[in-house]
Amino acid sequence: MTDVTTKSVGFWAWFWDLANPTRFLAVASWLIPVLAIITVTLLGIGLYLGFSAPQDYQQGATVQIMFIHVPSSWIAMMCYSVMSVSALGSLVWRHPLADVSIRAAAPIGAAFTFLALLTGSLWGKPMWGTWWVWDARLTSVLILFIIYMGLIALSRAIEEPITAARSLAIITLIGFINIPIIKFSVNWWNTLHQPASVSRLAKPAMDVVFLYPLLTMALAYTTLFFTLHLMAMRNEILRRRIRSMRMSAARRIDTQSASQGN
Repeated sequence: MTDVTTKSVGFWAWFWDLANPTRFLAVASWLIPVLAIITVTLLGIGLYLGFSAPQDYQQGATVQIMFIHVPSSWIAMMCYSVMSVSALGSLVWRHPLADVSIRAAAPIGAAFTFLALLTGSLWGKPMWGTWWVWDARLTSVLILFIIYMGLIALSRAIEEPITAARSLAIITLIGFINIPIIKFSVNWWNTLHQPASVSRLAKPAMDVVFLYPLLTMALAYTTLFFTLHLMAMRNEILRRRIRSMRMSAARRIDTQSASQGN
């Protein structure tokens, strides 16, 4: 067996090992504090670099909104990508924690998307002269926010666990078509939104005094997302355990009442 095959087998063994909620909770218990410390450190560094950066010759001090807005937009899309992978895990591999991952990530993704829309409006007002335009990028991000809210509402509307998990997974995968639309909207249509300045094959079209704070904040937001996601998954697992215990207790009470009645 080659080293690549051995590593692949080891990864899938670890992946399925985490299917045990108790083992997942044990891993999360030490991983969450580590990620939280990294997040706070990166946020401190990123905010310091961002607010100490010079004003842009065109945008002035408003360029500092970029350090909040751009990472929020990235994480909003990354979060939905994580949910889509979890949806595949639920439908294809039947991973026990895949549905937990979807439910836990949806409110976090909605919050980051809302932050992206809010900061985008604050940034757009001095740049474009208006709070909102029906630009392709802005509209597709608004649709992403609506999808998030719809998934949250659906998860709370369907009580039967299996039906809810399947419905959430299917709709999540259908909604993923919006992610490449968001990504490439500035290339496919003539929009007010500026094209990519960082993720380019050539040298990024951004000075390092702005690039370094932006990348630091992006890393901070990424670790923040995974910290919140693990915490939300932990809470969802505990919530399901409490619900299962209450249902078991209710069934025992019903059984005892029926036996006493007879």
